[in-house]
Parts: sequence; structure tokens; C-alpha cells
Amino acid sequence: MNDSEKHMYCTNKFIELANQLKEEEIDINLVNGALMTASSIYATYVAAGNSGALEPSGVEKVVGIYRKTLEHHQKIKKTQAQPATES
Repeated sequence: MNDSEKHMYCTNKFIELANQLKEEEIDINLVNGALMTASSIYATYVAAGNSGALEPSGVEKVVGIYRKTLEHHQKIKKTQAQPATES
């Protein structure tokens, strides 16, 4: 499995878990907030280690990566939502 396939696998596992939580009748806004919290905790761990914390510049870096990822996904969603035009 290459890195792109591993990335998609991990992404799908997180979505699967989120959907399981939703099926347990946990509000999707709470599920989303918990995923964001978990992501921020893990991003801090990746950048600063288990006992470190991010400086403001590190927070901005993580926010920038999140923004880039969100914008990329929105482009994909918009492309998928457009009806195919016939040539």
C-alpha cells in the first residue's frame, strides 16, 4: 500500500468511527468537535512530542495545513457535484 492509499485507509477509518458514534445517537456536532479535538491533540504530539506544546507560530502552521486540506476537499466536492457535460 502506498502513502496515498494508507492516507485514504486512515481517513475512511476515522469516518467509520464517526458514523459509529452517530449511530449511538451522539449528535454529529459533538462527534465533529471530538474529531477536531483529537486531531489537534495528535497534531500537537506530532509537532512537539508527548510533553510539548505549540507556540503561536506552530498553531498557525497547523491551522494553515487544516485550511489547505479543507479547501482541497471542497474543490473535490464541488467537482463531484457538477453534472457531467456531454462533449
